[in-house]
Amino acid sequence: MDILNLKSGMLFKAGKLVLILFLAAGLSACKSSQKATEEYDEEVSDTSGTHDELEKLFWARQDSARMNFTEADAEFMTKMIAHHAQALIMSRLAPENNASSQIQTLAARIINAQKDEIKSMQKWLRDREQPVPEVHIEGLNLMIHGLGKHHQHMDHTNMAGMLSPAQLKELSEAKGEEFDRLYLKYMIDHHKGAVTMVEKLFSTDGAAQDEGAFRLATDIQVDQKTEIERMQLMLDEITASK
Repeated sequence: MDILNLKSGMLFKAGKLVLILFLAAGLSACKSSQKATEEYDEEVSDTSGTHDELEKLFWARQDSARMNFTEADAEFMTKMIAHHAQALIMSRLAPENNASSQIQTLAARIINAQKDEIKSMQKWLRDREQPVPEVHIEGLNLMIHGLGKHHQHMDHTNMAGMLSPAQLKELSEAKGEEFDRLYLKYMIDHHKGAVTMVEKLFSTDGAAQDEGAFRLATDIQVDQKTEIERMQLMLDEITASK
């Protein structure tokens, strides 16, 4: 009987010891889990902080890149706005001067494209806090308002491809097929002038490094060259038909 009691006591103590060890292990696991959770939260917090800093750095660099332009870039935008504006004057004559449907379609397309590019160039200047030229057209007369002090006396008639007052008058008085021929001839020269202006920009040291300026200038160059080819084919057809 005493032996049984002794064994029972020993078993009880052993069970108690196992229970204590189990509870201790459980407590240790809880503490480890809590510690791991706290460390994870700290890592997430650190990662979140790093993400915020990187985002701020990204936008700071974007703003810096936006301001990375030269005087040549701003001058290009200012002059090209005036250059595009004369194309509007020329193209608006098409329906008034009994141009062919093919030429009227071309003229309408040029008007839409040049208007959109003028708005884009004005926005480019506005975003960089530069003077923004405003286009005003009265008949054959082109007026550019809002020029800064460096461009307030700009003579837009001497830019590459720009028609002289006499050429504009000649175009405005032409009718029918003669208008078609003159329009194509003068618009080809006008577009070539725009391409020359882009090439001058790209050849200027430090110019067109601004992403917006480069994209606008490249788009203008590609569009004008494509239209030159199209218009030359149309002009060749008119010439061959005579």
